[in-house]
Amino acid sequence: MSVRVTDAVDYFRRRGELGGAVGFVRRRDPERFRWRTAVGTLAEEAGRLRGMERARVEEPVREVVLDLSDLELRREIVLDARRVGVDLDRGEILPVRTVLDLRRIAFHVEVDLDELRRHVPLADDVLAPVETAAVAIIGRALASRHRTAARRLWRQVPARDDGLELTAAERFLAQAARSHAKRADGWSAFARAVLDER
Repeated sequence: MSVRVTDAVDYFRRRGELGGAVGFVRRRDPERFRWRTAVGTLAEEAGRLRGMERARVEEPVREVVLDLSDLELRREIVLDARRVGVDLDRGEILPVRTVLDLRRIAFHVEVDLDELRRHVPLADDVLAPVETAAVAIIGRALASRHRTAARRLWRQVPARDDGLELTAAERFLAQAARSHAKRADGWSAFARAVLDER
């Protein structure tokens, strides 16, 4: 019976043998679920290390990711790693973006960049590069937060089948729900555009 890649990585991780875990991952065919989870575990472990110890784990993982032919899987692994403070991309995987690019995208999808700026520092210089992974992650998080807020508000608005109109308070809630839903759609579109997704 074949050992699951996630189980093998967990086994090596518990033994403190991250080199063995990296080797096991390299020998396995990449796929979207367990393999991605295993690479995510390695990235998380690398994020806890410092200096040469970290490089001994991070660099082989980075090589594995660069060799992937599945571009979507490659992109998502880079974003997973960035969430735990590991940068597997040095400009080869995600598009290079500037503050000006973000302003242009934000204008087209109708989102307020100040909402993003609270979480990701953006330079005053419009030609300054931005950290694409962080921007995409926060864009997705903002979309999720607004979508959750919209659903919560809609649950407070009764579905009228008795012929009565909504009260002023219910209309206010419905309008707020629509506003959050629009912002959720905008931030989803923003994150996709930042990553060059179609």
